[in-house]
Amino acid sequence: MQKFLYLVMAALLALPSTAFAASQEDAMISELQKQIQELSEELEDLNDRVDGAERHAALDRIEFSGDLRTKADSLHYKNVTVVQNPMMGMNPDGTFVRKKFDLNNDILYTTRLRLNMKAKVWDNVKFSGRLLMYKNWGDSSGSKVFDSWNSFTMDGTNSGNTTGDTLHVERAYFDWSNINDSNFYLSIGRRPSTYGPPTNFRENELRGGTPSGHLVNFNFDGVTAGYHLGEVTGWEGQTIRFCYGQGFESEYGNGELWGSVAVDDTHLGGFNIDVLNDDNNFIQLTAFHAKDISDGFKGVLAVPEGFGGSPMPGFNLESRYFGTTNIGHLNLAGIGYTRTEDSGLVWFGSLGWTQSDPNGEAGMFGGLLSDMDPNTGMAAENETREGHSIYVGLQTPAPHGKFGIEYNYGSRYWTPFTQAQDDVTGSKLATRGHVGEVYYIVDINPRMFLKFGALYYDYEYTGSGSPVGKPQKVEDVQAGKAFSILPAIDKVIDYNASLTMTF
Repeated sequence: MQKFLYLVMAALLALPSTAFAASQEDAMISELQKQIQELSEELEDLNDRVDGAERHAALDRIEFSGDLRTKADSLHYKNVTVVQNPMMGMNPDGTFVRKKFDLNNDILYTTRLRLNMKAKVWDNVKFSGRLLMYKNWGDSSGSKVFDSWNSFTMDGTNSGNTTGDTLHVERAYFDWSNINDSNFYLSIGRRPSTYGPPTNFRENELRGGTPSGHLVNFNFDGVTAGYHLGEVTGWEGQTIRFCYGQGFESEYGNGELWGSVAVDDTHLGGFNIDVLNDDNNFIQLTAFHAKDISDGFKGVLAVPEGFGGSPMPGFNLESRYFGTTNIGHLNLAGIGYTRTEDSGLVWFGSLGWTQSDPNGEAGMFGGLLSDMDPNTGMAAENETREGHSIYVGLQTPAPHGKFGIEYNYGSRYWTPFTQAQDDVTGSKLATRGHVGEVYYIVDINPRMFLKFGALYYDYEYTGSGSPVGKPQKVEDVQAGKAFSILPAIDKVIDYNASLTMTF
């Protein structure tokens, strides 16, 4: 009996340990199952990320970004003078028959879409491109009635001309850098030649193009060969570039198989040098030559009523125009300096110079900075003309954004290649006269901003932005002493507001 009691007591003592062991085993199994579940989830997440990377590598080789701008302009033209063709008669006092009037376009809406593309081709080779659509609301016809040089749609200005809802290839080029482990690089394609410094500040963006925006804001196809001198001289960002491009193909597409083309291609070449480019200072030198300029590049326009191009009200004949003769060469040079203070204050100054080298030839609209002599069909003047320009500005931090003010002046024969600047009145930096601009940028968030601004144009001479024809004094055209084939504008005020977002 005593042994039996001992055995019972031993069994009773063993029961808690046995139950405890079973309970411990269940807890371990539960913990293992939990760890297996967590590991499975981690493996599944890792597999998704690997699949995403594979999809990106296989399908998303091109990275896209862009910006969208909606803008409203209120345009007010003062003293627009239209001169009657002298073949239709003159005034008794010997002056040209003319009419003068003011013109108001109270509201003009435009939308600009830019899609950036980039892709890594190899370790030292990359592709860059940009597609652009720029249109005024309610119009996608692709052409304008020819009432100013700004209304002429052509290859070099499509990015700054409201040409409808078509996406144009503004840029498409590759960069081959560190060639053979050196400081040389090569770039070929449709060049990044718009929105260059210091015009990028009024756009509220970083440097958008290579050449000085004071001299060049013009699309062209070509080649850039450069060398990063800074690594040799110790001057930060110092780079020298030789740029070559073609502005006009004279034969192909112009009916050369008929044997009637007698015009040479237009070639562009020169140097663009970043002397210094650090966090606070930017110094740039630009010099280039435009060889064999024609009296008109390939483009499209709607012939105005005064030119016999309107068979009935509301109808205009659309015409493809191209140059008929070479009228000479142009030289351009400039120097620019930009200072960025640690406080965010930015100020800049730029000087520009142009020089014509005419050959005495003339087309329908004239020769190089000369009218056509109706008796000979040649240029009425065959003289070298020099033009100059100054461009200064300041941008300072302000409550909720930035405030900016700019001024530029161009002389009578100032002839830059800035026609792709997308000011709706025409490139302000091509103006032969004075332009003042003020603006206020309000930052909504890091990717969105409002801009309120105003531009005041005071034209002293006609033909701003065109190398063809003699620039006439606006006051002489108003007095009937000088002829202008296109309307002569005295002054323009452009009030504008825009909303821009990047993505």
